[in-house]
Amino acid sequence: MNINQKISLKEKIGYALGDGAANIAWRGVATFLFIFYTDVFGLSPVTVGVLFLVARFSDGISDILMGVIGDRTKSKYGKFRPWILWTAIPLAVILSLLFTSPDLSASGKIAYAYVTYIFFTLLYTANNIPYGALMAVMTGDDKVRTTLGSYRMVGAFAGGMLVQGALLFLVAHFGNVNPDIEINKLANEKFKVEVSTSKDVESVNIKTEDGIATFVWEDANMDSEENIPTHGKSFAMQAGKKYAFIVTGEENITKSTISIIDQKKGYSNSMYVMSAFLALFMFITFYTTRERVQPPKAQKNNLKQDLKDLISNKPWVVLLVIGLLFNVYNSIKQGIVVIYFTHYLNDQLLAASYLVGLMLASVAGAMLTSPLGRKLGKRNLFIYALLFSGGVNSLLMFCGPEDISAIFTIGIVSEFASAMFPTLFFVMLGDAADFSEFKNGRRATGLIYSAGSFATKFGGGIAGAIIGLVLGAFHYNGQDTTSIKGAIPGIIMLMSWVPAIITVITAGLMTLYPLNQKKLDEITLELNSRRLKEQNN
Repeated sequence: MNINQKISLKEKIGYALGDGAANIAWRGVATFLFIFYTDVFGLSPVTVGVLFLVARFSDGISDILMGVIGDRTKSKYGKFRPWILWTAIPLAVILSLLFTSPDLSASGKIAYAYVTYIFFTLLYTANNIPYGALMAVMTGDDKVRTTLGSYRMVGAFAGGMLVQGALLFLVAHFGNVNPDIEINKLANEKFKVEVSTSKDVESVNIKTEDGIATFVWEDANMDSEENIPTHGKSFAMQAGKKYAFIVTGEENITKSTISIIDQKKGYSNSMYVMSAFLALFMFITFYTTRERVQPPKAQKNNLKQDLKDLISNKPWVVLLVIGLLFNVYNSIKQGIVVIYFTHYLNDQLLAASYLVGLMLASVAGAMLTSPLGRKLGKRNLFIYALLFSGGVNSLLMFCGPEDISAIFTIGIVSEFASAMFPTLFFVMLGDAADFSEFKNGRRATGLIYSAGSFATKFGGGIAGAIIGLVLGAFHYNGQDTTSIKGAIPGIIMLMSWVPAIITVITAGLMTLYPLNQKKLDEITLELNSRRLKEQNN
């Protein structure tokens, strides 16, 4: 089999759908799980932050083990493809369970969250390390691999767009509550709205369908600091109890224009749908891709030597740290978006439009990575993208809740550059695998790609801990209006300059990466020569 043959468009798209599936899981968790745990499931932000961090302590071992297992897998489908098939359904099931809310005690909820989240990270490892390693064995040409990496990231961002753009609308659809509603007009664009329901609902959100009108509680004795006008209210409903609001800002409010969403039911059913798409995309990836690059024929299984080669592989060590840091940056940005739009801009559904805008910018950034990488070099492009994205993102600290256009513009421009981080990172891991084979005469592709999964998951864990600790320091409680208002400065910090600081540190460390394009061309020529000799012998 020709390891440098051109890869068909069908195979490129098939491979890209695999990361589309992975990002339904990963971006769904990164964007929505924190607010689901705090505002719907009822966990404290510090508890969630500690959970995200603690669950990642085993990742280093599990990722390395999965890399070792992948390198030693032997099947008629190859080393890495079968794992995509074997883990498709289990990963979809555990993602569904993450967003399921069983009726448990406070300690039972914490235990349930730990068990399901840890199983999610393990199954994600078993799926994503082989998926990432697959790119390195589909072709032996680093330039073709860069193009394949761009396709992969387009697929990743398309999957992210699907879950981030559609989920909140699916939550509104599946979580629709049919309560008793009474509306009395008080004045022009001012109404009294009373709602009740025949059953208890732990977490509902009330707003108008257009999301324009503002709500305040009718209770005149309520603390004025708590009863600020917002475009909707989140609260728990008791069966048979009436809840009254003064609603202003829209001319014609009727029963049909009032939307009351059961967030627990909405999140669960919506994620069940997304999980079905995840499994389908994984099956397509398995059936459309092929493995072509094999380890040297003379190579013997030697775990001790593989680990020794890994630790002495300077490009891999640098990429491990870089990957960890840029994933902290991206995960903080993703993890705070829905909270920012819900509690600072008071418009949760607007977050869906914002996230779709980010995904469209990400697709553009991923597609331009290959030509820009050829012109500037991968290392230089990585550094420029880090500084640009972080610098632009920090401008969000100057935006008020009324500056919607500025918030969208800053977020989209920043995301265009940050989309290049994962595109370059996973391509450069393939380069690190080539470097190891060039230097040591041995190849452990799965072990090399364990850095990708470790960086993604542990970076997300650190980000979750940072979000939890910052919000905890500001006494955030997603089910208490007063505490939410007091946490607004922390929410703004997490949306703007806190993640931006990380990009400066990461850019400085990226200067230590040793593989420039001249060295990569030398490595590719030498490895192709060796492989040709092996085929002829």
